[in-house]
Amino acid sequence: MILDGKKIKNDLLENFKEKIKTEKLYIKLAIILVGNNEASKIYIKNKEKACDYVGIKVEKYLLEENITENDLLKLIDKLNNDTNTTGIILQSPIPSHLDFDKCSNYIQASKDVDGFTKENIYKLYLGKKTILPCTVKGIIKLLEIYNIPIEGSNAVIVGRGNIVGHPLSLALLNKNATVTVAHSKTKNLKNITRNADILISATGKPHLIQKDYVKKDAVVIDVGVSRVNGKIVGDIDFREIVDIASFITPNPGGIGPMTVAMIIDNLIEMEERKRKVENKNINFAHDKNRQ
Repeated sequence: MILDGKKIKNDLLENFKEKIKTEKLYIKLAIILVGNNEASKIYIKNKEKACDYVGIKVEKYLLEENITENDLLKLIDKLNNDTNTTGIILQSPIPSHLDFDKCSNYIQASKDVDGFTKENIYKLYLGKKTILPCTVKGIIKLLEIYNIPIEGSNAVIVGRGNIVGHPLSLALLNKNATVTVAHSKTKNLKNITRNADILISATGKPHLIQKDYVKKDAVVIDVGVSRVNGKIVGDIDFREIVDIASFITPNPGGIGPMTVAMIIDNLIEMEERKRKVENKNINFAHDKNRQ
């Protein structure tokens, strides 16, 4: 069966739109783009389109390539302190003279839509409630919607990057999966992947995963994105594996749309947390005035 991320994304956006309207949620997303990376502009356009559809306001900050790190941090600090800004995204990549880790970690954890700050990752490590990275959250949401059991499953992740591999391994462990992380130095990779109930590849190496890497009826999820002859190609040889796997994501049309949907999901979650804190503070102030 195809894990249709595009269809699920559209269904989720409808639900999000209704929730935002019904609960009268005011949500504003700030997106910072440094320079003129064409791929980043496309990603931002997709995020903006989804936000616009569900009723989320987007403010874009298009910064010059040669901006100083100090000026970028000043902008982030301003947005951190803006009570009307629900969440912040610093679109990567950024120019090499800027430290992405330093700048992204300057974003207040409660406004960290991407879930990349050290505070949010540390909470994930501890198994506490946190803002999950959007791709990680999208993978888990897709598995849950299709009623694919995570608990007790052997999950193999190929790729150990900080955006997908590392945080995904923690998130799956927190869901009680048995997790193996493979990478470029792993020996006998196919012997490991053939034991996977859930196989997730996030390397960006076109068609790395062939049919002899997959056991029958495994769940196969393709997160890798490469361009070959102008076309988007995933890590997984879809045509070879589609008849072997019990569930499989297409690429494109699988995890990419889910990542966009989870940006909206995170923003709604952040706004709801903000409201709880504000209501708690109001109640505390009322109780104090009665004393």
